[in-house]
Amino acid sequence: MLIERVWAANDYRNFHYLVACPESGEALAIDPLDWRRCLAAARTRGYEITQILNTHEHRDHTGGNEPLRAATGARVLAHAGAAARIGHVDVGLTRGDVVRVGRTVELECLDTPGHTLAHLCLYARGDSPVLFSGDTLFNAGAGNCQHGGHPELLYETFTQQLARLPDTTRVYPGHEYLGRNLAFTLDREPGNEAAATLQQAIARQDPASAPVTTLGEEKRINTFFRLRNPVIIARLREAFPDLADEPSPREVFLRLRELRNRW
Repeated sequence: MLIERVWAANDYRNFHYLVACPESGEALAIDPLDWRRCLAAARTRGYEITQILNTHEHRDHTGGNEPLRAATGARVLAHAGAAARIGHVDVGLTRGDVVRVGRTVELECLDTPGHTLAHLCLYARGDSPVLFSGDTLFNAGAGNCQHGGHPELLYETFTQQLARLPDTTRVYPGHEYLGRNLAFTLDREPGNEAAATLQQAIARQDPASAPVTTLGEEKRINTFFRLRNPVIIARLREAFPDLADEPSPREVFLRLRELRNRW
């Protein structure tokens, strides 16, 4: 499997992805808002875009569908529950479906609600697993739930699905928010050395070359995976004095998500 990360250099800080079969050169474009950059990257690499996949229905992920379809003849794939809102979807996908690219690439569909009620992540199994996480999981952060989602569903997605994937899984999100997310982690857990080290490393880095984290790293730097950490809980109580003496991970997650909304 070949992965080309395409930086949009826009105000949304979008990442787009081309996932290609090394044998056939066929490629899947994931959330190609800046379709021109995706098409140019494909042509530079010698890929043929035959499929477009939207992780969810928000316009900053679907806005390039039609011009890219017109330029390539690609089919559009999306969550079956979001297909009507996206429009002109050729294939509706559900949990467990497999998206095949060329002769060698297989991506499993994970139904990951939270940011929206109908959101897909794509997971490639194998010795070097990969997760295309859309707006569910960001590097060092979590998607918001303010535009058609629900934080309790996001909690279930994090704890029942994402946290159970192998720690070696590389995380490819839909946006580059790493610096801001690390700042939130350090505001909640000032002594987090892993987050501080990474924040220093990326201080002067071009977002286009932002590092790709693994789930193992996320569990060290992402507050939304660190729900039993006593420092995080103590500092959270400063913002929410009514927090229980021994809050559940669910309560910690929900309060963190609420705090991050206005942070």
